[in-house]
Amino acid sequence: MDVLENVRNWFTSETSRNKNSSLVAGLLFFAGWWTLIDAMSGDSQHLITTGHVFIGVFGTISFCMVNSVKGEHISENNSSEVGARIAKLWLLIGFVIGFASIIAAIWVMIDDFINDRNKDSSLGVALLVQNAFILLSNLVYKFGRNEEAWNE
Repeated sequence: MDVLENVRNWFTSETSRNKNSSLVAGLLFFAGWWTLIDAMSGDSQHLITTGHVFIGVFGTISFCMVNSVKGEHISENNSSEVGARIAKLWLLIGFVIGFASIIAAIWVMIDDFINDRNKDSSLGVALLVQNAFILLSNLVYKFGRNEEAWNE
């Protein structure tokens, strides 16, 4: 029982919260890109275009945009009203790009399946899994960290 207590404390302590959320987000981000790389390295039957890769690139841009905004930039206590609006707009655009990459991956997956039923649609599934992992890592990294610990 003591081991389980130590594991629970390791995941819930405030000092390791930032470390753990960064670790989980990094693993999810890595798993997303590795999924696409694995799908690309398979058989040569799948035609992977730069458009397919750019869907993941836009998910990565979304990750950078969302996590470049601190919580204090969008809080109501921000002294600069214009700066808070710009930060909120930047955050909104980042999330829109992230969700748009998910929608584009779903579109590619459905298009691959509908246009050629005999073809294995693993590329579309890999694109969807990649972008789902990137978006999930985006959310874990943004909301899993405690930014107040940085000010101490």
